[in-house]
Amino acid sequence: MKTGRLKQILLITDGCSNQGEDPRLVANIIREQGITVNVIGVLDQNETESDSLVEVEEIASAGGGVCQIVYPQILSQTVQAVTKQAMTQTLQGVVNQELRQILGEEQTIEELPPDKRGEVMEVVEDMTETCDMELLVLVDTSASMQKKLMTVKEALIDLSISMNSRIGDNKFAIYSFPGKKKAIDKVLDWSAKLNKLETVFPKLTSGGITPTGPALKEALHLFGQSGLLRSLRKNAESEEADFSF
Repeated sequence: MKTGRLKQILLITDGCSNQGEDPRLVANIIREQGITVNVIGVLDQNETESDSLVEVEEIASAGGGVCQIVYPQILSQTVQAVTKQAMTQTLQGVVNQELRQILGEEQTIEELPPDKRGEVMEVVEDMTETCDMELLVLVDTSASMQKKLMTVKEALIDLSISMNSRIGDNKFAIYSFPGKKKAIDKVLDWSAKLNKLETVFPKLTSGGITPTGPALKEALHLFGQSGLLRSLRKNAESEEADFSF
């Protein structure tokens, strides 16, 4: 079964978008281009719920991805788990599409007999290790993330080790926002050599506003998509962003 190259954005943020397009609107457009938007919401130690957490959940939902809310001390294993969970979720969608074509519109993995379902899930599990993947990590480095950035750096080192162990062809990039002159700044350009990761971490510094929507829009274009700026503008004009959350 040919799946093509899986494309994911992993957004690491504490929410609190406060400039530019509504990130949920942008995430929906990204999903329509075949790219999954996954979000890890990083809480402060004493935080239990807030409007910013609702925001990160809604971004992931609009982007067709996985959302996890975590405290900094468990961020490392969460980054790896979310990446794999999102791959599995995407591949299950591919398999379900194939099943519908072969067995009819109503057939999905969940409706298969238990033995067949197990066989299919083994294939999906194998595909998560062997399929080709492009993963762009988008790190919120706004002022509210300052105390969390060291944990983010450690988590990304662990993620690079995990990705290096995969059989599939990987491409990996890291961008941070807000950028100095643009919405995002390049930390690590697309690379299959993830052993470079530790050398670029000094570039992650905190401060400024949180333009999550513009950052996601810029991230989309880094996947080589074309002709989408017009679509983004059209949608942005039809819906006025509301950042009252």
